[in-house]
Amino acid sequence: MKLLFIFRLVRVLAHVIIGMATCAVVFPWIGVERRNGHIRRWSGQLMGMCNVTVDKQGGAAVLAHAMVVANHVSWLDIFVINSLHPCRFVAKAEIRAWPMLGWLAEKAGTVFIARGNRRDLRHIFKGLVHSLEAGERVAFFPEGTTAVQGTLLPFHANLFEAAIDAKVPVQPFALSYVDAQGRSHPSVDFVGDMTFAESMLAILGGSRVHARLVCLPAIDTIDAHRRDVCESAHAAVGEALGVVATAAH
Repeated sequence: MKLLFIFRLVRVLAHVIIGMATCAVVFPWIGVERRNGHIRRWSGQLMGMCNVTVDKQGGAAVLAHAMVVANHVSWLDIFVINSLHPCRFVAKAEIRAWPMLGWLAEKAGTVFIARGNRRDLRHIFKGLVHSLEAGERVAFFPEGTTAVQGTLLPFHANLFEAAIDAKVPVQPFALSYVDAQGRSHPSVDFVGDMTFAESMLAILGGSRVHARLVCLPAIDTIDAHRRDVCESAHAAVGEALGVVATAAH
């Protein structure tokens, strides 16, 4: 078991280094479509090396041009979604400090938001509207932080306004991680004082993880209010996860 863990860890580190080299050397010279192809393949390979199987659980067709919102469980979330449907993510600034993967996320197009920085938020908001209007698929986690599986925190409505301004639909995704018996996987929760390194080691040293991604029907934003769209997305994700969701903000 120890040798298997070391093997997994070495493979992941080597894969991350390859990804960093691709971002530095290849990405500046290719367009969005080819870049997304690299991101999809690389993310899928990373999940395989982390002993994570990604299962798309039916649901609605995924729109090529939309704002994606999802519940937030783990650092795995970004790579699970990217392994199927590459997006330009908005994430909290702390992710930028993750060893190597934070740098990779930035080079793959992730936008980082510092908590409490309203000037930064206004600047990022304008960038999101521009990206959506340019035809990119943008994603963020409206809970604002990770939550223990089996719970769904309130959604924050602010960034939903970008989809309304850009006149694009919002498409909710529901994420869950289970073991071979279909129960919430004990190694995946990434909450409290747990560090990224501790979470990575728990996942690499644990049993196989089955990541379930359910793509839900898109929500129209034309002439809508951000709070109404936010509440609709929150309710849809809560229903898909089978949890009683705390009211959205």
